Amino acid sequence: MALKEEVINAIADTLDVKVEELGETEKLYDSIGVDSTEMVELCVSLGKKFGVKIASNEITKFSTPLEITKIIESKKQ
Repeated sequence: MALKEEVINAIADTLDVKVEELGETEKLYDSIGVDSTEMVELCVSLGKKFGVKIASNEITKFSTPLEITKIIESKKQ
C-alpha cells in the first residue's frame, strides 16, 4: 500500500470518518470539520503509526491529506 493511502486510512481511523469523506486535496476542516483537539490527537496517532515526531503546528486543520503525506515522507527519510 502506498504511503498516501496509509496516511488517509490512518486519518480516517483516528478521526472516525469514512475514507470517502477525505478528499486528498481538501482541507480537513472543510471536508470533515475537524477541531483543534482532534488535530492534536491526529498528530500523536500519525507520529506513532509512522515512527516520526510531528509537532502540532506542522499539521493543522487547514492541511490536506496530501500535504500531511508529504510531511511524513520528508520525516521518514
